Amino acid sequence: MDGGEGASCAEHASADMSDTMKIPDVSEKYPGKIGEIVLGKGDYIAGGSDGMPLLSFENTCKRRMMIAGEVVDDLTDYPELAASMFNGRQKDPVEWSLMWKSIGADMICLRLKGTDPDKGKTTEYASELVERIADATQLPVIVYGCGIPEVDDNLMKEISNSVKNRRLVLAKADEEGHKTISSAAIAGKHALIAFSNLDLNLAKQMNIVLTDFGVQRSDILMDPLMAPLGMGLDYSYSVNERIRLAALSGDKMLQIPMICDATGAWDVGDAVNDDDADLGDVVNRVTWWETMTAMAAMASGADIVIMRGPGAADMILGYADELRCD
Repeated sequence: MDGGEGASCAEHASADMSDTMKIPDVSEKYPGKIGEIVLGKGDYIAGGSDGMPLLSFENTCKRRMMIAGEVVDDLTDYPELAASMFNGRQKDPVEWSLMWKSIGADMICLRLKGTDPDKGKTTEYASELVERIADATQLPVIVYGCGIPEVDDNLMKEISNSVKNRRLVLAKADEEGHKTISSAAIAGKHALIAFSNLDLNLAKQMNIVLTDFGVQRSDILMDPLMAPLGMGLDYSYSVNERIRLAALSGDKMLQIPMICDATGAWDVGDAVNDDDADLGDVVNRVTWWETMTAMAAMASGADIVIMRGPGAADMILGYADELRCD
């Protein structure tokens, strides 16, 4: 057999192998699409996916999941380990927020713990702090109250009325109460978080209740509760994924961007226990614990994730960029 005939046989064999090894197209074409929400001064947008997360062959939206760095105005009950990661800047919420910006955070999540009546900070103080953080960072701000409903109702009304030149995210509306915060969001043209407890039907019902009240779908972020690793992460993943699949399949009341809070990782005993040397370095452990919780949120449909530790946030930013597959 001459060289030409051998080459021809090789070419045929290569062609046959190419045919038999051809990878089938497994991408899904969904009829639905996740809505978008505009934040800040109109320069930040979340949502917009038309496929499942991290599947670049079917999701044409290459928008990276946004990271919101957690800041509190009172460190009394805040984990000392987490606070120590910010090199003293945690003592001033504005400086703390600026450090988050330098890390690469897209948003600030401000928890106004100091407005608890036992701590004595006023609603006027809170409104001024929100504006100072927003002005200093030029980032969108998520605002949580102190967790006491009657205090938070007045707080959200005051903040909504005071902050007029940017869109905040007010938190949170739930099945226990939604009218006051919804009214505040509508009046101030702000967005709000609709919270539900690990239940697809409840998540949908909250969106229906809010839109019936007058809140636009484009003003809602859906929080289905992100359980951390070791406290039900697998169930949270399943709920998030089913919400996203239902939305992409055409359920308009679930076609709303999703926000997940990964800071619950700090509530897991095995993540923060520093009494057992066999568990290894606590800083490294809790950093990875929060990172894996955030990764699960991202892979199951989160458009925004709230982070506490700077190391975990830095890692998740890197993974989110790498897995976006531009």
